[in-house]
Parts: sequence; C-alpha cells; structure tokens
Amino acid sequence: MFKQALITAVTLASLFAVQTAEAAGPAGIARGLKTAPAFSYISEKRRTTAPFAHVMFCAQNPNECVARGGASEVSLSAFASKQLRSVNASVNRSIRSVNDRPDEGDVWQVNVKSGDCEDFALTKRDHLIAMGWSPKALRIAVTKTPYGEGHAVLVVKTDQGDLVLDNRTNAIKGWKDTDLRWVMIQSGDNPRVWYEL
Repeated sequence: MFKQALITAVTLASLFAVQTAEAAGPAGIARGLKTAPAFSYISEKRRTTAPFAHVMFCAQNPNECVARGGASEVSLSAFASKQLRSVNASVNRSIRSVNDRPDEGDVWQVNVKSGDCEDFALTKRDHLIAMGWSPKALRIAVTKTPYGEGHAVLVVKTDQGDLVLDNRTNAIKGWKDTDLRWVMIQSGDNPRVWYEL
C-alpha cells in the first residue's frame, strides 16, 4: 500500500513539474524554447509628411538626404556591436545638449558641438555611414518621451531587431524596450520619405 502511494505521488509530481521545453534545430542541436531570441522590428503604417525641420535640413544638406544603396539590415557581429556602442557613447559625450532657441524654431544639424536630440541622431547616423554602415539600415525616428516632449533617436535595423541609439542614455535598447511613444520614422529606401508608426 505504501509502495503504491509513493509511486502515485512521484508520478503526479513529475506531471506537474515545470520543465524547459527543448527543440532540436536543423543541425540537431537542442536549445530551450524559453531562451530563443525574440527580435522585434518597427512596423510602418501609411506615408506621412516629413517633419518641416527635416525638409529644411535636406534643403541645406542635400548629400545627407540622398537615397543610397546597401543592405536594409545590418548583421550585428561582435565588431559591429562594438562600433555601435562606441559611436553612441562618443557622440553622446561630444555634443553639449542644448535645446533650440524658440525664436529660431526647430533646426536639425549634423556634426555640431552643441544641439538637441535630432542633432545627436543625425551625427550618429553620419558617423556610422562614414564607418561603412549601410544608410538604408539607419533611420531617424520622431517619438515622445514619457513626459510628452518631442524627441528624436537613431534606429538601426539589425538581424537582431531594431535597436535605438538615444542621447539620453549610452545603453542601446530594442525599440520596444524603450520608454518612448513612437510617432514617425524615415524610410530606409529614401531618407526624405517618412511613415507613421
């Protein structure tokens, strides 16, 4: 009687035990499904009007707004990841954060000594392109902070999802892992074209 109760208890315990599901990949290597990466990409909606300050930026800097070739997604190797972190941190350090003057309106600039969020994003984009990164994978996005302030960031499309380079932090995060509310983003194919998010 005791032996049968013990067997029943062990059987029931094994049925209710939480186990990590395993799946064999194409090469027969098993990995836990709980640890499988979940990459996330921004999904554009309909085309929208570009921010007026970006239109002015393109008029003054036409070479920055040319549709170019290249891959629309970057393979995030260890070297590429290091470059991304380096550019994000160095630009965050090198530009003194100053809001645009109200009497001048919103002015977008690249490679400046002082500026606001879009100037950081444009400079990061410019530095990465100079390092050989595909312009099609580097897009400026307009967002709102948790406090409702307009904010711009650089979004890098990688094989590990869309990553955000933000002047408020040196940490590079997936777009869904930020505290931002997404408004619009550039097209990867043509920097002058923007989409609602």
